[in-house]
Amino acid sequence: MQRVLTAEQMRFVDEQTEQIYKLPSILLMENAAQNVVRAIEQKVGLRNKKFLVVCGRGNNGGDGAAIARLLWMKGASVIAVLIGKVEQTKADARVNFEVLRSINGLRSSVKSTAFEFFELSERDSIEPFLSESDVVIDAIFGTGLSRPVEGRFAEIIAMILSWKERRRGFLIAVDLPSGVNSDDYKIIGDCLRADLTVTFTAPKIANVLPPAANYCGEVVVANIGSPKELIDSVGSKIFFAEREDAFVWLEKTQVSSSSYKKERGRVLIVAGSDDYIGAAALAANGCFSAGAGMVTLAVPRKIKFAVASKTINEIIVRAIEDETFFFEDYECVAVGCGLESSEETKQLVRRLVEGRTSAMILDAEALNSLSPFDLKSESNLPLILTPHIGEFERLLGRKVSDRVKDAAEFAVRHGVILLLKGERNLIIKPDGTVVVIPTGDSGVSRAGAGDTLTGILSAFVAQTVARCGLKAEEIFESVVAGTYIAGLAAEIASKKFSRRFMTPTSVLDCLKQAIIEVTGEDGESISL
Repeated sequence: MQRVLTAEQMRFVDEQTEQIYKLPSILLMENAAQNVVRAIEQKVGLRNKKFLVVCGRGNNGGDGAAIARLLWMKGASVIAVLIGKVEQTKADARVNFEVLRSINGLRSSVKSTAFEFFELSERDSIEPFLSESDVVIDAIFGTGLSRPVEGRFAEIIAMILSWKERRRGFLIAVDLPSGVNSDDYKIIGDCLRADLTVTFTAPKIANVLPPAANYCGEVVVANIGSPKELIDSVGSKIFFAEREDAFVWLEKTQVSSSSYKKERGRVLIVAGSDDYIGAAALAANGCFSAGAGMVTLAVPRKIKFAVASKTINEIIVRAIEDETFFFEDYECVAVGCGLESSEETKQLVRRLVEGRTSAMILDAEALNSLSPFDLKSESNLPLILTPHIGEFERLLGRKVSDRVKDAAEFAVRHGVILLLKGERNLIIKPDGTVVVIPTGDSGVSRAGAGDTLTGILSAFVAQTVARCGLKAEEIFESVVAGTYIAGLAAEIASKKFSRRFMTPTSVLDCLKQAIIEVTGEDGESISL
């Protein structure tokens, strides 16, 4: 996982890198520029492209000046513009802009390719430069912006946006798209919408949380020289999940030659009603498809045979009314998918939660039955809640004012693992640590998606408990891995079936491919 830093934390890391590790700030700027150029080469190439680098007067502009020089040195056709005069810049940025002045002053016969550098007055427009450009590099504002862009800068942003729409040009942001506040996932005013953002050292809040993250396009995090231990020392409690997190979980839960069904995790799913027969089947099928060794599905007696006809042959279907099997040995119990909204359901859910002996996942009607939420979980018996925003507001008993803050406070107050579903899923530890999941696709937003995800997560949790016991940290990691892989499977399904026509069942069909992408293996040695 990568820590997500605020602008202040990022400034501290940069300062300490220079003071403690004696890495000059000019070198950090050069490393940043080299990483942007490397990303440009990989994503769009340099041949037959005309680049425009638009620079502000601060350090972000200094990065842009260095990028322009490096692109020129590699043979690209480059125009760099500074919104202002070189004399208005300072420190490392001033050094890099002075270099551009020198390059601009070379005789044309010395220059291997086209290069021009312009200092813009208040009256100058960037329209003439935009009209001939294929790629624009936005180096106007970095992490220091905290209020809406106004005046001349707002006009320049509008010009670049118009160019992008008109020419279908490729826009690359340096650290952040200009107009976006680094520390706010909400949009504060006019801003650029990049196709690619290269951010430095660590992702920022606006890089990872929507809607601001939607303006960043693809995000590349570049290491420019700050040591990991320094990044960790700032104590940020927001993290961005990575492929490696899913890979580590898959390695831990590999199927050995001596594996048997109990060792791969036993799951009880309590679900279904007259109106939601499919929800129970989706959860159970998802659980078994995701690797659980044994799945028991408890449904109301009157729909037992109807549900059984929709589940795969390996699922054990029993009647909720029997209840004798509720407190048998299971590594994970999942409750809620498609349950009826009634007083009997409320009583059943509370009885199961208060009498649990292992990890438990609550979704859908189980969450509504306990709203507003008044329980306190215990670390030795993890409780995992998986609400969407409406269910979360019912759990809170009020409207959400800040998605991240409210979710973290709720998880701490009640000692639960909270998976708050949304455009980017958030998973929160009982200590308030927030993990942002980057995978997922809106095409899965159809009936049954939550039931399928509950089934997948219960399988991941059960496999973890079977191998590692009831360790809160391990269970939290299984929820992260399960959500990451389910999201990746949704992305694969979107490409395979199209966003319009994919279904939650399509996600199950693509689970194996998702795991192959994470592990690079053929899938035979992993728990699918």
